[in-house]
Amino acid sequence: MSLFAAIPDDSIFFSRSDTESLLGSWAPYAFRLEGQEWPTVEHYFQALKFREAEYQERIRAAKSPKEARKLGRSKRQPLREDWKKVREVVLTRAIYTRARTYDQLAAALLETGDKTLVENNAYDYFWGCGRDRRGENRYGKVLMKVRARLREEAAGEAESRQQPGGQ
Repeated sequence: MSLFAAIPDDSIFFSRSDTESLLGSWAPYAFRLEGQEWPTVEHYFQALKFREAEYQERIRAAKSPKEARKLGRSKRQPLREDWKKVREVVLTRAIYTRARTYDQLAAALLETGDKTLVENNAYDYFWGCGRDRRGENRYGKVLMKVRARLREEAAGEAESRQQPGGQ
């Protein structure tokens, strides 16, 4: 038995806090959601942890995703009661909306093919793969779910262009 969990050899490892990674939540691509302009996925995700509009706005206005994350980890503000139930939906909406806003981000995600996407975080066993690769990798799974949806939409658009009267 291996000490590390089996992850396919051709997996793509990335860090969601890498501002240079198009797959990361810190990538500097603003998008509109909930009637607001969000500087990054990280800003949106951290703000939606809270119900208080003023605190959400403080996070949205944070100068960097690092600052947004710090504010989102505050123990002084109560998390919304349903956060554990909705956190993946919140993240999925943000990543999907950002990908639909920027063609290059959707293309980068689609270009990963069918490879497993792994958020390489040794300390995060929920969003990342953890030190021993036995983490849940929920961030990677959200990306793969969005990739599948983008792929379905692209196939549907291609099919409608082939239909009589299609564009």
